[in-house]
Amino acid sequence: MEDPTVDETLVRSLLDAQHPDLAELELRPVDGGWDNRMWRLGEDLAVRLPRTPRAPALLRTEHRWLPGLASRLPLPVPVPVRLGTPSASFPETWLVTTWVAGEPADRAPVGRGPHAAEALAGFLTALHQEAPDDAPVSPGRGVPLADITEAAEGHLRAVATRRDISRMREVWSDAVAAPVWNRPPVWLHSDLHPANVVVSEGTLAGVIDFGDLSCGDPAIDLAAAWLLLPSGAAERFFDAYARADEAAVRRARGWALLRCLVLIDIGRAGELGLPGGKPTWKHAGEAALARLLDSVVPERPCPGTSCTRPDWCRS
Repeated sequence: MEDPTVDETLVRSLLDAQHPDLAELELRPVDGGWDNRMWRLGEDLAVRLPRTPRAPALLRTEHRWLPGLASRLPLPVPVPVRLGTPSASFPETWLVTTWVAGEPADRAPVGRGPHAAEALAGFLTALHQEAPDDAPVSPGRGVPLADITEAAEGHLRAVATRRDISRMREVWSDAVAAPVWNRPPVWLHSDLHPANVVVSEGTLAGVIDFGDLSCGDPAIDLAAAWLLLPSGAAERFFDAYARADEAAVRRARGWALLRCLVLIDIGRAGELGLPGGKPTWKHAGEAALARLLDSVVPERPCPGTSCTRPDWCRS
């Protein structure tokens, strides 16, 4: 349940105490956000205050790493510009960032598939550079899929009565069986789903919420090919990204499956009015799941090559 004392009055008082040059700018609450509440500050900035126990650490991660990464990224991202420190008024870290204009993709899905595929590929190509030794790591993101089998099985059991469950299990089994990432860890957004990108004029206009920024296997981000892009655009994305071998695409399918199931579950909770639910996430998750499963085809030979599953490589 939201804390009613965390309101515009509190935010303005925090700004006045720690960043008085920003305190007179217009404040407008922004709907959405999982770990943080957000207000738009003037035309170009946003204020984010944590609402979950893990959120302060996520904000500190963004403040530490995102400014250095942002300069090489080809899409707008919320660059931290001020750090708010714990005080008697609010006992947690908070953040002022740049504002990224656009509508979240769970409310305004991507329509211009080819353009968005190129934009997403360019963004991830720029992001997926080798990370330094002290880059943040996550126990559940960018890791081998075998490490999260228990969680995956829980999600699959929860939807065991669905008619498409056998196709889901095929996707998951194939993803787990794919060769694991065996190169140095690269930078990852780690949470690319429809509510964490914004859309303008039918295409990707920015990427937001870098709290789960970490390093590891890029397959978790490549799942965005099905989570974000309309039908038929995944092939264009992988052609433009050009770094994903067959194993990476197979692993990406597994990550996409899990993300779809989580989106659907949170969306259903939202429809029921339960805390933490997001009604718009259900349709986004169902649409992405349909795209993902439609890309799974029966095994058949690839003429002229030794490959037996070409559509796992490019679909």
